[in-house]
Amino acid sequence: MMRPGGSGAWRGTVIGLPLAWLALFFALPFVIVLAISIVPATNSVPPFASPLLPKNWTLDSYRLLFGDSLYATALFNAVRIALTSTAICLLIGYPMAYAIARARPSRRNVLLMLVILPFWTSFLIRVYAWMILLRPTGLINGALLWAGVITEPLPLINNQFAVHLGIVYSYLPFMVLPLYAALERLDPALREAAYDLGARPARAFFAVTLPLSLPGVVAGSLLVFIPAVGEFVIPDLLGGPSTPMIGRVLWNEFFLNRDWPAASAVAVALLVVIVAPFLIFQSVERRGTP
Repeated sequence: MMRPGGSGAWRGTVIGLPLAWLALFFALPFVIVLAISIVPATNSVPPFASPLLPKNWTLDSYRLLFGDSLYATALFNAVRIALTSTAICLLIGYPMAYAIARARPSRRNVLLMLVILPFWTSFLIRVYAWMILLRPTGLINGALLWAGVITEPLPLINNQFAVHLGIVYSYLPFMVLPLYAALERLDPALREAAYDLGARPARAFFAVTLPLSLPGVVAGSLLVFIPAVGEFVIPDLLGGPSTPMIGRVLWNEFFLNRDWPAASAVAVALLVVIVAPFLIFQSVERRGTP
């Protein structure tokens, strides 16, 4: 028989373990990065002054961050490309999730497996595959030239089109799966009631299905936007130097320039950009909770 205080101790353990995990692997690294961002860079090892000495504290890295147009341009490009890629994923993923949710139960597992099938292959290999497909001598340009559709190769790589394509391809499943979970839980009787009241299919969709699936829309959008805004591999391999994004700037500051305080300031700014959608999501959830 469980003692009266046993349930309280068990509850505290269940809650305490995730909090300890977050404190160890999120809060502590963030504090370290924040501390490095407020000290000057040095030529020593590690390449920054000790953040334990208040005399070393400075905001020079943040002044550089807000004073140099390189960082503003990279951050703007990252947010813009992440937003447009998220919107494209939503436009493509919503009909896919809706079709899967409306499919016969015997087919749903097969369709869901096809959605997650790309995850069975390495992310890096999939991006390299797109490089082979999109380059001037790649399969796409080769097929178009052979068919006589074009007379010279199209610029399909080393531009923002390739970055959008790579992000949408890589993160589309993260949009489809939350949308499917939200749409699959909808009660079909609600849609049938709308039809009985004289609503056309389009009207029933926008008045009943879409509002009830908004939690899935928000969750899927966050799952796509958050990794996309800090993406490094796709812009580096598919975008080329003409598409500066904050992930590449962060890499360059850490490993090429060895300016860890500036890189840490960039990381803090990026975290602020990423946390903002979480706050919006929580606000939407609170508003939708009766």
